[in-house]
Amino acid sequence: MENDAGIARRQVEIVNTYGLHLRPSSKFVKLASSFQSKVWVHYGGSKANGKSVLDMTSLAAERGTMLDLEARGPDAEQAIAALAELVAAGFHMDEEGA
Repeated sequence: MENDAGIARRQVEIVNTYGLHLRPSSKFVKLASSFQSKVWVHYGGSKANGKSVLDMTSLAAERGTMLDLEARGPDAEQAIAALAELVAAGFHMDEEGA
């Protein structure tokens, strides 16, 4: 059983224009993979592995969608903080034109 100290959760809103397509999913997975913790993204009854591009793109989350992020592991708080910041920044996609 995991200790609550190793679990972090946060709700985030997709704010970039085109939602969670391949490029933002790739950025999310790259960042999530830099942490030891397991990362999960919950949306609409689905649970996606935050370290899998296929899982993330299959969520098909559009702009305005609320996602629940969850991390479990030794750096869970840091992972969730960094991932929430990436999502809040629109995955840095809008300034790139998509």
